[in-house]
Amino acid sequence: MAEKHGNLSINSDNLFPIIKKWLYSDHDIFFRELISNGCDAITKLKKLEMMGEYTLPSDYKPEIHVVVNPEEKTLKFIDNGLGMTADEVEEYINQIAFSGATDFIEKYKDKANDDQIIGHFGLGFYSAFMVADQVTIDTLSYKDGATAVHWSCDGGTEFDMADGTKEGVGTEITLFLNEDSVEFSNEYRAREVIEKYCSFMPTPIFLEKANAETEYETIDAADKLDTDTVVETIHEEAKTEEKENENGEKEVVEVSPAKDKLKIVKRPVSLNDTNPLWAKSPNECTDEEYKAFYRKVFLDYKEPLFWIHLNMDYPFNLKGILYFPKINTEYDSIEGTIKLYNNQVFIADNIKEVIPEFLMLLKGVIDCPDLPLNVSRSALQNDGFVKKISEYITKKVADKLIGMCKTDKENYEKYWDDISPFIKFGCLKDTKFCDKMNDYILFKNLDDKYLTLPELLVKEEEKKDENKDEAEVLDADGNPIKKESTDAADENTEKKDERKVIYYVTDKLQQGQYIKMFKEQNMDAVILDHNIDTSFISQLEQRNEHYKFMRIDADVTESLKDETSAEDLKAETDTLTDVFKKALNNDKLTVKVEKLKNADIASVITLSEEGRRMQDMMKMYAMNGMGGMDPNMFAADQTLTLNANNELVKYIFEHKDSEHVPMFCEQLYDLAMLSNQPLSVDAMAKFVQRSNQIMMLLAK
Repeated sequence: MAEKHGNLSINSDNLFPIIKKWLYSDHDIFFRELISNGCDAITKLKKLEMMGEYTLPSDYKPEIHVVVNPEEKTLKFIDNGLGMTADEVEEYINQIAFSGATDFIEKYKDKANDDQIIGHFGLGFYSAFMVADQVTIDTLSYKDGATAVHWSCDGGTEFDMADGTKEGVGTEITLFLNEDSVEFSNEYRAREVIEKYCSFMPTPIFLEKANAETEYETIDAADKLDTDTVVETIHEEAKTEEKENENGEKEVVEVSPAKDKLKIVKRPVSLNDTNPLWAKSPNECTDEEYKAFYRKVFLDYKEPLFWIHLNMDYPFNLKGILYFPKINTEYDSIEGTIKLYNNQVFIADNIKEVIPEFLMLLKGVIDCPDLPLNVSRSALQNDGFVKKISEYITKKVADKLIGMCKTDKENYEKYWDDISPFIKFGCLKDTKFCDKMNDYILFKNLDDKYLTLPELLVKEEEKKDENKDEAEVLDADGNPIKKESTDAADENTEKKDERKVIYYVTDKLQQGQYIKMFKEQNMDAVILDHNIDTSFISQLEQRNEHYKFMRIDADVTESLKDETSAEDLKAETDTLTDVFKKALNNDKLTVKVEKLKNADIASVITLSEEGRRMQDMMKMYAMNGMGGMDPNMFAADQTLTLNANNELVKYIFEHKDSEHVPMFCEQLYDLAMLSNQPLSVDAMAKFVQRSNQIMMLLAK
């Protein structure tokens, strides 16, 4: 074939700047594109044989070889796929790529998914010019009578094409690297990039260094393969040892028989796993294989808690494995990695269009050949199909968690503390996920037992009934008295707020006094001590009308009080309110007087649930640098409840004019505050000084 010089019909000389700056964001991605093209060519050749249109040699082994040459600053990509004729080079290389920059973008922006096979000459091929001053192609088609073709281009507007000298079907692409990209001719750098993008491509990939010294290895003769090149045969004599037999006599025993070994040219080892774990059926995989795959891909040697194997063929093809790692207790530090593949070709990490945001906390791989990728295969086209994939993944995760809760509750409880931030975040971000998981969210109570929301509500109702029965006063005949008024009060309470109350604790140490009061009255609460919990319970309340959450210090419940009326305590309330407001110099303080069942407790501070949540929210905004408002502007309504059954409170009431009463009021108030939240620096200093003064009074 005569040499041809094509004068390319380009409207401007900006095609290669577009390729370098617009089409691909990472320059090392050309490895992926060129190797993908080789995989594509090999896959097509095998399909031709399956269809009876071509017969592969009996010793055919599909392979891709990457050859680095740091001395000559070149890279070669060699495949034994179907190759190209001159006409195909003209169609796939010249016409497709050089149709003009504007036309190129317009024509191919939506064509990346026309072929189910990843990679196609013409698009990925030109990524080579991101790093090369010159690129050559040597190719020989599988077709009978085909002539080898040599193609060359220096990145300008002209190319050379002529008869080639290649022997053997396939394609060899040579990159003459520019000065800024010679690093890619380094063997270790090339290995790093190949392992990054091509670790699971479907064709074995081998990395070689040009002109490298031959390496050898020794094998047993019985293990020789037809492809091995034998350099030397080594005979090893049998090994013997002198041992004592059963009769106590020494004898020579053969411990290793004589055998022949072969010194061979070291076998090449592929860099990739052509049959990754996610491509297998879940029933073919063992737990150890799942763990080994996790360690290999994510370099994380802490075992995952559990995993979900996705395997779907209809209505779209999707496979993958999602791992639940042990999650850090601080939500802000959680960061996972979901690797997205397309026919075993790595696309990117954490593509948000496919992976729901809350699943980004996990680690895993997802392979979906049906993804509508853009022309560079680095991002997704805006397609409703992608949303369906995302919804399917969310559904499978919810199904796995629900199934575990139903059939493996023991392990589900064991994992709960680690996975609860992930599930709660998912509920905040995805309403469908929240609806599915609503009855399978666990709450740990004060006895460290895990209960679902339905179980928790039933338990609270049972305890409420128990406490009500215990509180009934019986007459001489064993009949309850005042029942009519009690029932009426209950009925009025239910009408006032029909929602059942679930009490919760955010700090078991700080709120220890309240917990003690609850336990004494056979009351329970759940532990919600993660910084995502405030937003989470607000979400649950919005979506469920039958219950509400209140922190254990939000109010003094009726169960903690003796039966008495406000009228009975009017004198104490009026007097103590006046005394405490004057002593504390706080006219806005709300003071209540109740008869608490535990006489040892002098006072408690309660903060309204709504006000405290608003304050917590403003603090969070302030911590994140959002908004300029002072969180203290939204200080929760504070109530000081004094126990009329307590001796100290009685003393203050009876000796309201004593000179020491103001000091006792301040001390009692600070003690109540300490059981609710830490004191400020100044308040703590005054508390310590006042404590010393009180002890001095006792010492006199």
